[in-house]
Amino acid sequence: MRTEGVLAGLDPDQRTAVTAPAGPVCILAGAGTGKTRAVTHRIAYRTMSGEISPRHVLAVTFTARAAAEMRARLGALGAGGVQARTFHAAALRQVRYFAPRLLEGRQMPELVESKARLVGLAAARAGVRADRTAARDLAGEIEWAKSSLVEPGEYAVAAAKALREPPYEPARVAEVFAAYEQLKRRQGVIDFEDLLRAAVWGIEEHQDVADQIRAQYRHFVVDEYQDVNPLQQRLLDAWLGGRDDVTVVGDASQTIYSFTGATSAYLIDFPRQRRGAVVVRLVRDYRSTPQVVGLANAVIRQARGTEAKLRLELVGQRPPGPEPELKIFPDEHGEAIAVARRCRELIAAGTPASEIAVLFRTNAQSETYEEALADAEVPYVVRGAERFFERAEVRQAMIALRAAVRSIPGETPLVEAVVEALAATGWNRHHPPPGGAAREQWEALAALVALAEEYAASPEILPIGEAGRVQREVTLAAFNDELARRAEQQHAPTVSGVTLASLHSAKGLEWDAVFLVGLADGTLPTTYAKTAEQLEEERRLLYVGVTRARHVLWLSYGQSRSPGGRTRRPCRFLPQLTRGGAAETRTTEPGRKPERRRPQVSSCRICGATLLAGADRKLGRCPTCPSDLDEDLHERLLAWRASTAAQLKVPAYVVFTDATLVAVAERRPADPAQLLAIAGIGPRKLGQYGDAVFALVAGASPDDLAPKNFEN
Repeated sequence: MRTEGVLAGLDPDQRTAVTAPAGPVCILAGAGTGKTRAVTHRIAYRTMSGEISPRHVLAVTFTARAAAEMRARLGALGAGGVQARTFHAAALRQVRYFAPRLLEGRQMPELVESKARLVGLAAARAGVRADRTAARDLAGEIEWAKSSLVEPGEYAVAAAKALREPPYEPARVAEVFAAYEQLKRRQGVIDFEDLLRAAVWGIEEHQDVADQIRAQYRHFVVDEYQDVNPLQQRLLDAWLGGRDDVTVVGDASQTIYSFTGATSAYLIDFPRQRRGAVVVRLVRDYRSTPQVVGLANAVIRQARGTEAKLRLELVGQRPPGPEPELKIFPDEHGEAIAVARRCRELIAAGTPASEIAVLFRTNAQSETYEEALADAEVPYVVRGAERFFERAEVRQAMIALRAAVRSIPGETPLVEAVVEALAATGWNRHHPPPGGAAREQWEALAALVALAEEYAASPEILPIGEAGRVQREVTLAAFNDELARRAEQQHAPTVSGVTLASLHSAKGLEWDAVFLVGLADGTLPTTYAKTAEQLEEERRLLYVGVTRARHVLWLSYGQSRSPGGRTRRPCRFLPQLTRGGAAETRTTEPGRKPERRRPQVSSCRICGATLLAGADRKLGRCPTCPSDLDEDLHERLLAWRASTAAQLKVPAYVVFTDATLVAVAERRPADPAQLLAIAGIGPRKLGQYGDAVFALVAGASPDDLAPKNFEN
């Protein structure tokens, strides 16, 4: 049968999902477990078995890219004719078709692509002064309200209940909301939420429309069901009309868009709301190595709250790969330089630049990595946002900084001058504003201040011809020149390169190598996450980031934002990464719990990262940093160790471990202090073997040395 070809290559859980009987089916699909494969094969299987007709299927998802991929896969499986669309595309098609009937012969109103302009006008009519950024935040609040089925008169109460942080007093936002709705009606236009509402209204209030749509679409598939909002759920219910042939696919652990009105409640409640629902769990991860999967499980295992009830323990299916690396740097600048260097090494070793991503919590963090990659001559592309120096607020700030050269006394310390100049634009260093767009703008200008702090803290020494060397000027004018240089370098066009993206915009994507950077408390989780629910969403954001990696995963943070700055704690959601992937413990008195032992901390002598693993501490460097091993010395050390161990009748590692010999051959200690600096070598080993080691470093032959005669 043709259906056997559709079932070929599916794992047992995928096969269960594909062959589930007609009716409500809930597929809980972890990251990388083949959810798209499962739903497309389910549609194809039911089509080829004669159970359903492709023209009676409507599959909805959240992005045009995902819908196109679904259509392509269905076509390849021989199930062409299935309608795979986003919610908005499906609603637009239906409203446009039925508009003459619903609107008494009139055509569908024009669809407004962006709310911001109309919201700005509505704010002015409501007596609210709102610049472009504030208008964007007001538009976001209105979009949340409409997606949550909240009317203008209900906004203040609903916003308080949802713990929203609107850009203005809730009552004022409600006034702008009401004015916006009036303005739309007056201009005869609708927005995207109106489009969904119109589709719902057409079905709920017009039986002939409902009958025609329901006759056309009888079987439904909803992808990314954890991201559905109340308005989209109401449209789905209208399409179904009490029927239950619906398959939903989602992962509660990837719920990261609640600020837009999305809720995983419908996914969580699906089995209870749909009697007899089949629930299938997909846990075999085909994307990531077992090492990456293990870290993802460790991150989400500590989750709490409603979404945690449906968390999945993934099982890696790929061959083993490298362990995820945890790197700690003195500051963000050093972190970015190390990331750029590692990207360059990966590219040189054969990893395409397009298969590498650097992911961060906010777009304002991108500038440091744009600069570091540009300096390292590594091509990059910024996804989901403009490059740092192309942002309107940054361009305006640079204009203000140039103007401030004339108005701020020259003796003013640089950082103070920068803060004063930015304050003239309305920026307040100590009071980040509410509202996502305004906060993003604030963070971008805060990044300029951080650059000034870095510039002032580490003035380079520059050559001046034959006259010698002088210290770089730490003035506002010189800093402006530095900003102009950075902006010019980063405007170089790129076609393919390392992806720079926020964690939110990385959802649904994957790369061979992923760098998760800036993993410090205050950044991830953001300082604005105050409630338990908000903190759990930040944890899920880290989980999404980890599960983007196929093979190489790097996690890092700078202990301060700039040199000499305030020390920060690592992200609280990171499991302790020591040898074996677990925290080391030591036992205490009988009956008492083991004490958690903090790993010794030392820094890589090459890149400056903090070293936690014992072998790395012995080497004094990261395993990925270049080795300067003296191979001849290493061979002589191995021969001497073998002879010494034989004479003492002990295993070779009792004398020195392999890692210790490599560390000695790399660092070539010439005195007791240098030998003792190698982790794992104490006074006892120094006394027993020190003279022999120093002699070998100096060029002696192992045959000329004999072990000291004392008991082990």
